[in-house]
Amino acid sequence: MTRERHRVAIVFPADAKDRFSANVDQSRFAGVAKALSAAGIEVVGVPYADEFVEDVRALLLGVDGVLVWINPIQAGRDRSVLNAMLANVASRGALVSAHPEVIGKMGTKEVLYRTREMSWGCDTHLYASLEAMRAELPESLASGVRVLKQIRGQSGDGVWKVELAGPLGPTPSMVSLDTALRIRHAKRGSAEERMSLAAFLSRCEPYFAGAGGMVDQAYQSRLPEGMVRCYLVGDRVAGFGEQLVNALYPAARGASPSDAPQPGPRNYFPPTRSDFQRLKDRLEWEWLDELCRTLELEKSQLPLIWDADFLYGPKDAAGDDTFVLCEINVSSVYPFPDDALVPLAAETLARLSASR
Repeated sequence: MTRERHRVAIVFPADAKDRFSANVDQSRFAGVAKALSAAGIEVVGVPYADEFVEDVRALLLGVDGVLVWINPIQAGRDRSVLNAMLANVASRGALVSAHPEVIGKMGTKEVLYRTREMSWGCDTHLYASLEAMRAELPESLASGVRVLKQIRGQSGDGVWKVELAGPLGPTPSMVSLDTALRIRHAKRGSAEERMSLAAFLSRCEPYFAGAGGMVDQAYQSRLPEGMVRCYLVGDRVAGFGEQLVNALYPAARGASPSDAPQPGPRNYFPPTRSDFQRLKDRLEWEWLDELCRTLELEKSQLPLIWDADFLYGPKDAAGDDTFVLCEINVSSVYPFPDDALVPLAAETLARLSASR
């Protein structure tokens, strides 16, 4: 007797006014669809917008697996409607990746705070309310340059480099609401600004709406050397990205703040890149175990495709690079190296077969 093929839906953004014009084979996920098909999986393209969530729910109840590429925040909307629907579909037996519960545990900036004691961590604070940020940020700023990040977001939106605009007095208590700051938004095209701490707090107020908040990390001085993105399929690195993430890097001495460099291109590499093997081994054989224990996750719950971004930390005693976790992305990881396509399809098939 011939076993029926697994059916997997690829859920991707659609224009609510023209949903039927979206075709997965003509989208940026065409390579994913092709790889899944080559692995013997039947692929169903599912354009999504909140306006037709119930239609999508009905369709997804007829598939074995759901792979989702929807940003956490887009055009003023979040994933609350989508995530509620996906949780319902998962409860009916479908494999959903990334599952909304997993996104909540590892796909927001709060993971930086929860894993701050790991060797990929650094001096990190969590502000669950604007009042907490108002009370605690002055002392944090007195310790040096900080990077503040809204808990949910992407593409640098809600990520700020913040530092005192002038020398500090004899005690941290000298930082007040009137203290002048230099701030720079990581969103592309932003320039350095000068404003008071009170004004900056006011600007951050929207980040605390709903289940929001902000994470405060120590600025990493090696930022101009770039960021390494590890793309993972489950618990194995399937490729790398490398980018000069200089959106928060200051302008050259004597230049206008508006002349600060903008982010450079991201380049992609296979998982065999030799100078990243130490990072790969540490991630696969040390950090993932710690991450799963800390977040109370099984490795089988890790998203089918996700990434971890690392900044260069201080050199260690042997002169080797250390790495500091910058963020984890699970909601909409694309683009990624072509090297990840075959492992992604194989892991999807393995999980579907195990659940049958």
